[in-house]
Amino acid sequence: MAIHTNNQNNPVYRYWVLVGMVLIAGFSQGMLLPVLAVMLETAGVSSSANGLNAAALYIGIILISPFIEKPVRKYGYKPVIIIGLILVMISLILFPIWQTFWFWFILRIIVGIADNLIHFSTQIWISTTAPRAKRGRQLALYGLAFGLGFGIGPMMTQLLSINEYLPFIIASACSVIAWIFMLFLKNEWPESDFETASQMNTFSRYIQVIKLAWFALLPGFMYGYLEASLHGNYPVYAMRMGIDIQFVTVLLLPSFVFGSLITQLPLGMLSDKIGRSRVLRGIIFFGLILFFLMSFVEHIPWLLWTLFTLAGMLLGSSFSLGIAYLADLVPANLLPTGTVMTGILFALGSMVGPTVGGWLIGVVGQGALYYSMSGMLTVIFIAAIIFEKTGSNSGDKVEIAS
Repeated sequence: MAIHTNNQNNPVYRYWVLVGMVLIAGFSQGMLLPVLAVMLETAGVSSSANGLNAAALYIGIILISPFIEKPVRKYGYKPVIIIGLILVMISLILFPIWQTFWFWFILRIIVGIADNLIHFSTQIWISTTAPRAKRGRQLALYGLAFGLGFGIGPMMTQLLSINEYLPFIIASACSVIAWIFMLFLKNEWPESDFETASQMNTFSRYIQVIKLAWFALLPGFMYGYLEASLHGNYPVYAMRMGIDIQFVTVLLLPSFVFGSLITQLPLGMLSDKIGRSRVLRGIIFFGLILFFLMSFVEHIPWLLWTLFTLAGMLLGSSFSLGIAYLADLVPANLLPTGTVMTGILFALGSMVGPTVGGWLIGVVGQGALYYSMSGMLTVIFIAAIIFEKTGSNSGDKVEIAS
Protein backbone atom coordinates (compact mmCIF):
# COMPACT_ATOMS: atom_id res chain seq x y z
CA MET A 1 0.00 0.00 0.00
CA ALA A 2 1.48 3.29 -1.08
CA ILE A 3 1.30 5.80 1.73
CA HIS A 4 2.85 9.20 1.01
CA THR A 5 4.99 9.54 4.10
CA ASN A 6 8.65 8.99 4.81
CA ASN A 7 8.06 7.65 8.29
CA GLN A 8 5.13 5.29 8.53
CA ASN A 9 3.33 4.65 11.77
CA ASN A 10 3.48 1.30 13.47
CA PRO A 11 0.17 -0.20 12.26
CA VAL A 12 -0.84 -1.46 15.71
CA TYR A 13 0.00 1.83 17.41
CA ARG A 14 -1.81 3.88 14.76
CA TYR A 15 -4.90 1.70 14.92
CA TRP A 16 -5.30 1.87 18.70
CA VAL A 17 -4.70 5.61 18.81
CA LEU A 18 -7.52 6.07 16.29
CA VAL A 19 -9.77 3.69 18.22
CA GLY A 20 -9.11 5.52 21.49
CA MET A 21 -9.73 8.88 19.87
CA VAL A 22 -13.05 7.68 18.46
CA LEU A 23 -14.12 6.44 21.91
CA ILE A 24 -13.74 9.97 23.28
CA ALA A 25 -15.46 11.49 20.24
CA GLY A 26 -18.34 9.07 20.75
CA PHE A 27 -18.66 10.13 24.36
CA SER A 28 -18.95 13.80 23.39
CA GLN A 29 -21.56 13.09 20.73
CA GLY A 30 -23.51 10.71 22.99
CA MET A 31 -23.65 13.33 25.73
CA LEU A 32 -24.83 16.15 23.50
CA LEU A 33 -28.07 14.71 22.08
CA PRO A 34 -29.93 13.70 25.29
CA VAL A 35 -28.56 16.52 27.47
CA LEU A 36 -29.74 19.21 25.07
CA ALA A 37 -33.03 17.37 24.45
CA VAL A 38 -33.79 17.34 28.19
CA MET A 39 -32.76 20.99 28.60
CA LEU A 40 -35.00 22.10 25.69
CA GLU A 41 -37.96 20.02 26.92
CA THR A 42 -37.55 21.50 30.41
CA ALA A 43 -37.54 24.97 28.83
CA GLY A 44 -40.92 24.21 27.24
CA VAL A 45 -39.76 23.76 23.63
CA SER A 46 -42.14 21.61 21.52
CA SER A 47 -41.13 18.06 20.55
CA SER A 48 -40.99 18.95 16.84
CA ALA A 49 -38.78 22.01 17.51
CA ASN A 50 -36.63 19.86 19.78
CA GLY A 51 -36.19 17.40 16.92
CA LEU A 52 -35.35 20.25 14.54
CA ASN A 53 -32.61 21.48 16.88
CA ALA A 54 -31.16 17.98 17.07
CA ALA A 55 -31.17 17.83 13.26
CA ALA A 56 -28.79 20.83 13.11
CA LEU A 57 -25.82 18.59 13.91
CA TYR A 58 -26.56 16.53 10.82
CA ILE A 59 -27.07 19.60 8.67
CA GLY A 60 -23.45 20.37 9.53
CA ILE A 61 -22.41 16.88 8.42
CA ILE A 62 -24.11 17.36 5.05
CA LEU A 63 -22.72 20.87 4.54
CA ILE A 64 -19.11 19.78 4.93
CA SER A 65 -19.38 16.43 3.12
CA PRO A 66 -18.68 17.66 -0.45
CA PHE A 67 -15.53 19.45 0.72
CA ILE A 68 -13.79 16.78 2.85
CA GLU A 69 -12.02 14.70 0.20
CA LYS A 70 -9.78 17.48 -1.15
CA PRO A 71 -8.17 18.58 2.16
CA VAL A 72 -7.64 14.96 3.21
CA ARG A 73 -5.93 14.26 -0.13
CA LYS A 74 -3.80 17.43 0.10
CA TYR A 75 -2.94 17.65 3.81
CA GLY A 76 -3.41 14.08 5.06
CA TYR A 77 -5.58 12.59 7.80
CA LYS A 78 -4.02 14.05 10.93
CA PRO A 79 -4.52 17.81 10.31
CA VAL A 80 -8.17 17.25 9.36
CA ILE A 81 -8.83 15.22 12.53
CA ILE A 82 -7.09 17.80 14.74
CA ILE A 83 -9.12 20.67 13.27
CA GLY A 84 -12.29 18.68 13.94
CA LEU A 85 -11.30 18.07 17.56
CA ILE A 86 -10.54 21.77 18.15
CA LEU A 87 -13.95 22.78 16.76
CA VAL A 88 -15.67 20.25 19.04
CA MET A 89 -13.78 21.49 22.11
CA ILE A 90 -14.68 25.14 21.52
CA SER A 91 -18.33 24.41 20.70
CA LEU A 92 -18.90 22.26 23.79
CA ILE A 93 -17.65 25.01 26.08
CA LEU A 94 -19.94 27.59 24.42
CA PHE A 95 -23.21 25.62 24.72
CA PRO A 96 -24.12 26.47 28.34
CA ILE A 97 -22.96 30.11 28.10
CA TRP A 98 -25.94 31.33 26.06
CA GLN A 99 -28.94 29.01 26.21
CA THR A 100 -31.05 30.08 23.26
CA PHE A 101 -32.57 27.90 20.52
CA TRP A 102 -30.83 29.41 17.48
CA PHE A 103 -27.43 29.80 19.16
CA TRP A 104 -27.53 26.09 19.96
CA PHE A 105 -28.68 25.40 16.42
CA ILE A 106 -25.57 27.10 15.00
CA LEU A 107 -23.26 25.39 17.50
CA ARG A 108 -24.74 22.02 16.60
CA ILE A 109 -24.04 22.70 12.92
CA ILE A 110 -20.39 23.40 13.83
CA VAL A 111 -20.22 20.19 15.89
CA GLY A 112 -21.66 18.29 12.91
CA ILE A 113 -18.96 19.71 10.64
CA ALA A 114 -16.29 18.75 13.17
CA ASP A 115 -17.70 15.25 13.69
CA ASN A 116 -17.65 14.58 9.97
CA LEU A 117 -14.03 15.75 9.68
CA ILE A 118 -13.07 13.34 12.47
CA HIS A 119 -15.08 10.30 11.44
CA PHE A 120 -14.47 10.53 7.69
CA SER A 121 -10.70 10.69 8.21
CA THR A 122 -10.55 7.89 10.79
CA GLN A 123 -12.83 5.58 8.80
CA ILE A 124 -10.77 5.97 5.62
CA TRP A 125 -7.51 5.65 7.55
CA ILE A 126 -8.60 2.37 9.13
CA SER A 127 -10.46 0.98 6.09
CA THR A 128 -7.56 1.48 3.67
CA THR A 129 -4.86 0.16 6.02
CA ALA A 130 -6.74 -2.88 7.39
CA PRO A 131 -5.96 -6.27 5.78
CA ARG A 132 -9.02 -7.47 3.86
CA ALA A 133 -9.35 -10.65 5.93
CA LYS A 134 -9.44 -8.58 9.15
CA ARG A 135 -11.36 -5.56 7.89
CA GLY A 136 -14.63 -6.55 9.55
CA ARG A 137 -12.88 -7.18 12.87
CA GLN A 138 -10.94 -3.90 12.84
CA LEU A 139 -13.94 -1.78 11.88
CA ALA A 140 -16.01 -3.65 14.48
CA LEU A 141 -13.55 -2.62 17.19
CA TYR A 142 -13.71 0.92 15.84
CA GLY A 143 -17.50 0.79 16.12
CA LEU A 144 -17.24 -0.80 19.55
CA ALA A 145 -15.07 2.07 20.81
CA PHE A 146 -17.46 4.68 19.45
CA GLY A 147 -20.40 2.77 20.93
CA LEU A 148 -18.78 2.56 24.35
CA GLY A 149 -18.24 6.31 24.41
CA PHE A 150 -21.69 6.98 22.99
CA GLY A 151 -23.25 4.74 25.63
CA ILE A 152 -21.59 6.56 28.51
CA GLY A 153 -22.60 9.96 27.11
CA PRO A 154 -26.34 9.90 28.03
CA MET A 155 -25.44 9.32 31.68
CA MET A 156 -24.21 12.91 31.77
CA THR A 157 -27.87 14.05 31.93
CA GLN A 158 -27.74 13.15 35.63
CA LEU A 159 -25.14 15.87 36.15
CA LEU A 160 -27.55 18.61 35.03
CA SER A 161 -29.08 18.62 38.50
CA ILE A 162 -25.64 19.44 39.95
CA ASN A 163 -24.52 22.05 37.45
CA GLU A 164 -25.58 22.67 33.85
CA TYR A 165 -21.98 23.36 32.84
CA LEU A 166 -20.63 20.05 34.15
CA PRO A 167 -21.53 17.69 31.26
CA PHE A 168 -20.06 20.14 28.73
CA ILE A 169 -16.87 20.68 30.72
CA ILE A 170 -16.28 16.94 31.04
CA ALA A 171 -16.93 16.30 27.33
CA SER A 172 -14.66 19.18 26.30
CA ALA A 173 -11.89 17.90 28.59
CA CYS A 174 -12.17 14.46 26.97
CA SER A 175 -11.79 16.07 23.55
CA VAL A 176 -8.59 17.74 24.77
CA ILE A 177 -7.28 14.28 25.72
CA ALA A 178 -8.12 12.96 22.25
CA TRP A 179 -6.34 15.94 20.70
CA ILE A 180 -3.18 15.25 22.74
CA PHE A 181 -3.12 11.61 21.59
CA MET A 182 -3.44 12.70 17.97
CA LEU A 183 -0.39 14.99 18.28
CA PHE A 184 1.83 11.93 18.77
CA LEU A 185 0.55 10.19 15.64
CA LYS A 186 2.48 10.68 12.38
CA ASN A 187 0.49 12.06 9.48
CA GLU A 188 -0.41 9.82 6.53
CA TRP A 189 -2.22 10.32 3.22
CA PRO A 190 -4.69 8.18 1.26
CA GLU A 191 -3.38 5.69 -1.29
CA SER A 192 -1.76 7.12 -4.41
CA ASP A 193 -4.51 5.71 -6.63
CA PHE A 194 -6.92 8.00 -4.81
CA GLU A 195 -5.64 10.62 -7.27
CA THR A 196 -7.18 8.62 -10.09
CA ALA A 197 -10.61 8.98 -8.54
CA SER A 198 -10.05 12.68 -7.97
CA GLN A 199 -9.67 13.17 -11.72
CA MET A 200 -13.30 12.11 -12.17
CA ASN A 201 -15.89 14.76 -11.46
CA THR A 202 -17.85 14.44 -8.23
CA PHE A 203 -21.09 13.41 -9.92
CA SER A 204 -19.34 10.61 -11.87
CA ARG A 205 -17.77 9.22 -8.70
CA TYR A 206 -21.10 9.24 -6.91
CA ILE A 207 -22.81 7.43 -9.80
CA GLN A 208 -20.05 4.83 -9.92
CA VAL A 209 -20.34 4.10 -6.18
CA ILE A 210 -24.14 3.83 -6.42
CA LYS A 211 -23.85 1.35 -9.30
CA LEU A 212 -21.39 -0.84 -7.41
CA ALA A 213 -22.64 -0.63 -3.84
CA TRP A 214 -25.90 1.25 -3.33
CA PHE A 215 -27.12 -1.03 -0.56
CA ALA A 216 -23.84 -0.74 1.38
CA LEU A 217 -24.63 2.97 1.79
CA LEU A 218 -28.02 2.38 3.46
CA PRO A 219 -26.78 1.10 6.86
CA GLY A 220 -25.41 4.62 7.36
CA PHE A 221 -28.92 6.06 6.93
CA MET A 222 -30.38 3.34 9.13
CA TYR A 223 -27.94 3.85 11.98
CA GLY A 224 -28.34 7.63 11.86
CA TYR A 225 -32.13 7.30 11.96
CA LEU A 226 -32.01 4.96 14.96
CA GLU A 227 -29.30 6.80 16.89
CA ALA A 228 -30.84 10.26 16.56
CA SER A 229 -34.38 9.01 17.23
CA LEU A 230 -33.34 7.20 20.39
CA HIS A 231 -31.10 9.89 21.85
CA GLY A 232 -32.90 12.94 20.49
CA ASN A 233 -36.57 11.88 20.69
CA TYR A 234 -36.80 9.18 23.33
CA PRO A 235 -36.13 11.36 26.41
CA VAL A 236 -38.94 13.66 25.23
CA TYR A 237 -41.20 10.68 24.45
CA ALA A 238 -40.49 9.17 27.89
CA MET A 239 -41.35 12.39 29.73
CA ARG A 240 -44.68 12.61 27.87
CA MET A 241 -45.58 8.93 28.28
CA GLY A 242 -44.80 8.90 31.99
CA ILE A 243 -41.71 6.71 31.71
CA ASP A 244 -39.13 7.48 34.39
CA ILE A 245 -36.51 9.74 32.76
CA GLN A 246 -33.76 8.46 35.07
CA PHE A 247 -34.54 4.89 33.97
CA VAL A 248 -34.33 6.03 30.33
CA THR A 249 -31.03 7.94 30.54
CA VAL A 250 -29.19 5.67 33.01
CA LEU A 251 -30.41 2.22 31.92
CA LEU A 252 -32.54 2.15 28.76
CA LEU A 253 -30.59 4.24 26.23
CA PRO A 254 -27.17 2.97 27.39
CA SER A 255 -28.51 -0.62 27.09
CA PHE A 256 -28.91 -0.17 23.34
CA VAL A 257 -25.33 1.03 22.97
CA PHE A 258 -23.80 -1.40 25.46
CA GLY A 259 -25.71 -4.25 23.82
CA SER A 260 -23.80 -3.46 20.63
CA LEU A 261 -20.52 -3.75 22.53
CA ILE A 262 -21.25 -7.41 23.25
CA THR A 263 -21.75 -8.38 19.62
CA GLN A 264 -19.81 -5.74 17.65
CA LEU A 265 -16.65 -7.84 17.36
CA PRO A 266 -18.38 -11.24 16.91
CA LEU A 267 -20.61 -9.82 14.16
CA GLY A 268 -17.63 -8.21 12.46
CA MET A 269 -15.71 -11.49 12.52
CA LEU A 270 -18.82 -13.39 11.36
CA SER A 271 -19.15 -11.00 8.41
CA ASP A 272 -15.52 -11.74 7.50
CA LYS A 273 -16.46 -15.43 7.22
CA ILE A 274 -19.98 -15.59 5.75
CA GLY A 275 -20.32 -12.19 4.03
CA ARG A 276 -21.49 -8.72 5.08
CA SER A 277 -24.84 -8.74 3.26
CA ARG A 278 -25.97 -11.96 4.95
CA VAL A 279 -25.19 -10.55 8.37
CA LEU A 280 -26.81 -7.20 7.55
CA ARG A 281 -30.02 -8.84 6.31
CA GLY A 282 -30.25 -10.91 9.48
CA ILE A 283 -29.76 -8.07 11.94
CA ILE A 284 -32.19 -5.78 10.11
CA PHE A 285 -34.95 -8.42 10.02
CA PHE A 286 -34.77 -9.30 13.72
CA GLY A 287 -34.26 -5.64 14.64
CA LEU A 288 -37.52 -4.52 13.05
CA ILE A 289 -39.38 -7.26 14.93
CA LEU A 290 -37.86 -6.16 18.25
CA PHE A 291 -38.83 -2.51 17.81
CA PHE A 292 -42.38 -3.47 16.86
CA LEU A 293 -42.65 -5.63 20.00
CA MET A 294 -41.51 -2.72 22.21
CA SER A 295 -44.82 -0.94 21.65
CA PHE A 296 -46.56 -3.74 23.58
CA VAL A 297 -44.20 -3.83 26.59
CA GLU A 298 -43.49 -0.14 27.13
CA HIS A 299 -44.67 -0.06 30.74
CA ILE A 300 -42.85 -3.25 31.77
CA PRO A 301 -39.40 -1.81 32.49
CA TRP A 302 -37.39 -5.02 32.67
CA LEU A 303 -38.91 -6.37 29.43
CA LEU A 304 -38.47 -3.05 27.61
CA TRP A 305 -34.84 -2.97 28.78
CA THR A 306 -34.33 -6.53 27.50
CA LEU A 307 -35.70 -5.70 24.05
CA PHE A 308 -33.60 -2.52 23.88
CA THR A 309 -30.49 -4.52 24.74
CA LEU A 310 -31.24 -7.17 22.12
CA ALA A 311 -31.92 -4.46 19.52
CA GLY A 312 -28.57 -2.88 20.36
CA MET A 313 -26.80 -6.23 20.08
CA LEU A 314 -28.15 -6.59 16.55
CA LEU A 315 -28.30 -3.08 15.10
CA GLY A 316 -25.46 -1.33 16.94
CA SER A 317 -22.98 -2.82 14.46
CA SER A 318 -24.84 -1.71 11.34
CA PHE A 319 -22.73 1.36 10.55
CA SER A 320 -19.34 -0.36 10.83
CA LEU A 321 -20.66 -3.37 8.88
CA GLY A 322 -21.89 -1.03 6.16
CA ILE A 323 -18.46 0.64 5.87
CA ALA A 324 -16.74 -2.77 5.75
CA TYR A 325 -19.19 -3.94 3.06
CA LEU A 326 -18.59 -0.76 1.08
CA ALA A 327 -14.82 -1.39 1.24
CA ASP A 328 -15.46 -4.90 -0.16
CA LEU A 329 -17.54 -3.68 -3.09
CA VAL A 330 -15.74 -0.58 -4.38
CA PRO A 331 -12.10 -0.11 -5.45
CA ALA A 332 -9.81 1.70 -3.01
CA ASN A 333 -9.79 4.86 -5.13
CA LEU A 334 -13.58 5.20 -4.73
CA LEU A 335 -13.71 4.35 -1.02
CA PRO A 336 -13.34 7.99 0.14
CA THR A 337 -16.24 8.97 -2.11
CA GLY A 338 -18.34 6.09 -0.80
CA THR A 339 -17.52 7.06 2.77
CA VAL A 340 -18.59 10.65 2.08
CA MET A 341 -21.88 9.33 0.69
CA THR A 342 -22.36 7.12 3.76
CA GLY A 343 -21.78 10.16 5.95
CA ILE A 344 -24.35 12.15 4.00
CA LEU A 345 -26.91 9.35 4.33
CA PHE A 346 -26.11 9.01 8.03
CA ALA A 347 -26.80 12.72 8.39
CA LEU A 348 -30.03 12.49 6.39
CA GLY A 349 -31.18 9.58 8.52
CA SER A 350 -30.28 11.50 11.64
CA MET A 351 -32.34 14.46 10.44
CA VAL A 352 -35.31 12.45 9.20
CA GLY A 353 -35.44 10.28 12.34
CA PRO A 354 -35.96 13.03 14.97
CA THR A 355 -38.21 15.01 12.62
CA VAL A 356 -40.52 12.06 11.92
CA GLY A 357 -40.29 10.94 15.55
CA GLY A 358 -41.13 14.39 16.92
CA TRP A 359 -44.10 14.67 14.55
CA LEU A 360 -45.39 11.18 15.42
CA ILE A 361 -45.10 11.86 19.16
CA GLY A 362 -47.50 14.76 18.70
CA VAL A 363 -49.86 12.96 16.31
CA VAL A 364 -49.82 9.28 17.30
CA GLY A 365 -48.68 9.46 20.91
CA GLN A 366 -48.07 6.08 22.53
CA GLY A 367 -45.92 3.74 20.45
CA ALA A 368 -44.95 6.49 17.99
CA LEU A 369 -41.19 5.99 18.10
CA TYR A 370 -41.38 2.20 17.91
CA TYR A 371 -43.55 2.41 14.79
CA SER A 372 -41.18 4.96 13.26
CA MET A 373 -38.11 2.78 13.73
CA SER A 374 -39.66 -0.59 12.84
CA GLY A 375 -41.19 0.94 9.71
CA MET A 376 -37.85 2.36 8.58
CA LEU A 377 -36.14 -1.00 9.18
CA THR A 378 -38.79 -2.74 7.10
CA VAL A 379 -38.00 -0.49 4.13
CA ILE A 380 -34.24 -1.13 4.51
CA PHE A 381 -34.84 -4.90 4.73
CA ILE A 382 -36.82 -4.81 1.46
CA ALA A 383 -33.92 -2.91 -0.12
CA ALA A 384 -31.52 -5.62 1.11
CA ILE A 385 -33.60 -8.32 -0.58
CA ILE A 386 -33.68 -6.34 -3.84
CA PHE A 387 -29.90 -5.86 -3.77
CA GLU A 388 -29.36 -9.56 -3.11
CA LYS A 389 -31.72 -10.57 -5.93
CA THR A 390 -30.01 -8.31 -8.47
CA GLY A 391 -26.75 -10.21 -7.95
CA SER A 392 -24.89 -7.01 -7.06
CA ASN A 393 -23.44 -8.41 -3.84
CA SER A 394 -20.24 -9.66 -5.44
CA GLY A 395 -18.29 -8.55 -2.38
CA ASP A 396 -19.77 -11.42 -0.39
CA LYS A 397 -18.62 -13.95 -2.99
CA VAL A 398 -15.09 -12.60 -2.88
CA GLU A 399 -15.24 -12.50 0.88
CA ILE A 400 -16.14 -16.16 1.20
CA ALA A 401 -13.50 -17.21 -1.25
CA SER A 402 -10.79 -15.25 0.50
